[in-house]
Amino acid sequence: MEQYQGRTRHPEMDAIEQNIRESIKPDLELSKIIMNKIGENEMSRVHRIRAANNTPGMLKKTAVAAAVAGVLGAGILGAGFVSPVMADTLKRIPGIGILYQGTSPQSVELAMSQGILSQPGLSVTHDGVTLKLTDLLYDGTRLSFQLEHEGGLDLSGEASMGQLIEPPVVLADGQKIKFTSGGFGDIPYQDNAYLGELSGDLNLPDAFTLTIQAKVKQVNEIFEFSAPVKIMDNAQVLTPNITKTEGSFSYTVEQLKVTPVSTRLVLSSQGEVPQSAEQTDDYHASMMYYELVDDQGNSIDPNQYGFYNSKPKTEYHLNELYPPFAATPKAITIKPYTLTVKNDDFSIVGQKHDSIGNFLPGRESKGTRTYLKNLETTITLQP
Repeated sequence: MEQYQGRTRHPEMDAIEQNIRESIKPDLELSKIIMNKIGENEMSRVHRIRAANNTPGMLKKTAVAAAVAGVLGAGILGAGFVSPVMADTLKRIPGIGILYQGTSPQSVELAMSQGILSQPGLSVTHDGVTLKLTDLLYDGTRLSFQLEHEGGLDLSGEASMGQLIEPPVVLADGQKIKFTSGGFGDIPYQDNAYLGELSGDLNLPDAFTLTIQAKVKQVNEIFEFSAPVKIMDNAQVLTPNITKTEGSFSYTVEQLKVTPVSTRLVLSSQGEVPQSAEQTDDYHASMMYYELVDDQGNSIDPNQYGFYNSKPKTEYHLNELYPPFAATPKAITIKPYTLTVKNDDFSIVGQKHDSIGNFLPGRESKGTRTYLKNLETTITLQP
C-alpha cells in the first residue's frame, strides 16, 4: 500500500485525518472516534441486490473504508498520535477492513479460531490480469469476501473494480447460493479491491466448499476460486417470540443471533406506528426502527439504514444485520424508535449532510429519534 502523503483525493478522508490529528482524547475514546468516523463514510458505486419487495426511496449503507489503514498506519501511527498499545490493536485488525466492521481484535482472533474468518490468499491470472481472494468471512448469517487485483487492470481516472468485474457467481458445494440481501462492488478508498456480501435467508451448512466465479470485462477466461469453509457454530441463537404492544401497533421478536462478527435481528410488526405530538399536522412518524443496546450501555444500528418516500406500511418483516458488540453481552435491549418525516417532501427532521451528501458525524445527523419506552424489551443471553 502506498505511503500516505498528506492530502488525499477524498475530502472525507482528509476530514477524518484532520479530526484525529486535532484530538486530545484518551486512547480508548480516540479509538472509538476513529472507528465511528470511518464507519460514517458511505460505500460508493455498489451494486445493491435486494428482495423484490424491498425498494426504498433512498438507502444509505455505512461501511468501514478498508484503505484507511494507510492513513492510520502511515499518517497517524507513524507520527505517534496514538499510544503503542493502540497502534498494535489497530494493526492486528486485518487491514482494518470492511469485513471486520465494528469488530474488536479479540473478536477477530476468536472468529479466526472458529473458522469464521480466513485469509485464503488464492491467486488466479488470465491475460496478464491477476485476481486474489484475500479475505473470507462466514458466520452462519452472512458470507463476505474480498478480491484484489495485482496488475493488468487500468484503474486510472474513473475506472474501478466495480466497473470492471461483473457480479460473481457464488456457489456452495456446486450449488448457487440463494440470498435475499447483499451486494457486490467497490470498497471506498481502496482502488484495487472488490467486495462481495451475501446475507438474508442464507441456508448453508457449517462446512462446504465455496466457489467464486468472477468475470472481468475484456478477459475471456473466468477467474475461479475454491476454498473450504468450516465453522464451529458457537453463535448464540435465541428465538424468544416476545411480543410488545402499544395501541394498535405490535412487534414480535422471532430471532436474535449473536456471533463474534455480526448481530442479526429478525422480527415482524403490524399495525400503525404510534405518533408523537411532533408527528402530526405537517409531519408523520416513519416506520419503526430498532436500536440494540447491551448491558453495558453500548448501542448499535443496522448496517443498512433505509428511508422510504412514503408513509409507513402496517405490516413489516425485518431481517436486519447489525455489527457485533465489542464483547458478548449478557443481555440485549431492543429500543424501538421512529423518525419525524415532513409530509410534503418526506425529508427527515434533524437529518444533516455535508456538501456532497454524506451524513455528518454522529448518530444524531441521521434524524431526530423518538423512542417508545413502552415497546422496549430485554433479552437475556446465555452465560
